[in-house]
Amino acid sequence: MKNPFKNLLFTALAALATSSISSAQDSDATRLLKERSAEFQEDVIKVAHNVYVAVGFGVSPSSMIVGTDGVIIVDTMIDMDSAARALAAFRKITDKPVKGIIFTHSHGDHISGASAFIGAEPPQVWARDNFGAEARTFSGAFMTIQNVRGARQGGFKLPPEKRINNGVAKAYYPKRGGEVFSGGGSEKVEPTHTFSEPRKQIEIAGVKIDLVAVDGETSDALYVWLPNQKVLFSGDNFYKSWPNAYAIRGTPYRDIRSWAQADDAMAKEGAEVLVPGHTRPIIGKAEVKQALTDYRDAIRFVFDKTIEGINKGMTPDMLVGYVKLPAELAEKDYLLEYYGNVEWAVRAIFDGYLGWFDGNPSNLFPLPPEEEARRMAKLAGGEVALLKLAQQALADGDAQWSAQLCDHLLALNRQASEPKLIKADALTVLAEKLLTATGRNYYLTYAQELRAAAKNQ
Repeated sequence: MKNPFKNLLFTALAALATSSISSAQDSDATRLLKERSAEFQEDVIKVAHNVYVAVGFGVSPSSMIVGTDGVIIVDTMIDMDSAARALAAFRKITDKPVKGIIFTHSHGDHISGASAFIGAEPPQVWARDNFGAEARTFSGAFMTIQNVRGARQGGFKLPPEKRINNGVAKAYYPKRGGEVFSGGGSEKVEPTHTFSEPRKQIEIAGVKIDLVAVDGETSDALYVWLPNQKVLFSGDNFYKSWPNAYAIRGTPYRDIRSWAQADDAMAKEGAEVLVPGHTRPIIGKAEVKQALTDYRDAIRFVFDKTIEGINKGMTPDMLVGYVKLPAELAEKDYLLEYYGNVEWAVRAIFDGYLGWFDGNPSNLFPLPPEEEARRMAKLAGGEVALLKLAQQALADGDAQWSAQLCDHLLALNRQASEPKLIKADALTVLAEKLLTATGRNYYLTYAQELRAAAKNQ
């Protein structure tokens, strides 16, 4: 796969000059993502007489509850820089000391700026007793690949002009290279107080607070309920997007049924304000109830429909065409696939309950990729013919098929630059059409890596 491909490569590049890659007009997905950036404008929003939410300083909100002789902070952002700026904004409202910090869960984008909020008097730091459970799943396995995939998902290696936002957060570049479980805080802050009961009632600085244990995006999640102010902090069990039921960086199974139960429990609290784990608050009792109820119903529908298809003998590839949200839910803005993706959730449910085997006996011991590729090339009439098919598929607008054909070519020759460049262009086309920001970032980052690899050969 050397000289015979050169002319074909130039032909392909010429064809691509008039393809959708060079189109100046945004796709619907790109337009929606650009409009979504309004959710991440930097602001401090007063949602109750003593509750303020800082949005847009980092990738997740940090909230301040003002008590009699101090304040309580709910979540502390992704790093010290964003946390310090949020704290400075809060200090324009009150200079009362921080008496308490509450972590809704242990993901780094919610906890890594905690040091910025700690003064001379150490605050109470509250979390569930299994805080950090997801990170511990990987800690002994030396899963460095998750950081590589996490950086692709986050778009951390992309130049700013290739990033719009991350679907539920602005495009942000962590100071420590996009590590999955660490947002870059200079000093890790551990909980000083934990609880194991379903609901823990506490009081800090004269403020009555309920901490409610709920599984969902993580198994160490909780939501915060202020009964007197009717304000609810959901953590990442609600934000304005279809939920990230499976993160393509790689995660343990996220319990979809428990996630729906969490939203059901939150919907029953009677909140007048909902502060999501990402995106701006929702204000109004009816609006909060509707959002949480729709979220619950959508998650339950996808789970139930997936199980229904599984029991019909469907494989994951069949299920993703079978499970579609009803229009009345799919059209809700807070259920659009800005961050999570329904198809990924379906695949995760299958794998979570049945594991890797899809039920088709042909897949018990499939051919190795190189052997399958060799036979595919033979069917196509040789490797040069297979390359032509990949180029033609891309020219015809069938970027997915083009990318898959390139995978066969690369299985036969990992050093070949031509399939790398064609696949990179195919992934770029796919990215432009994808609303889900994490997948879009992954496509574009991988394409960037392929082009760099081809250039260096």
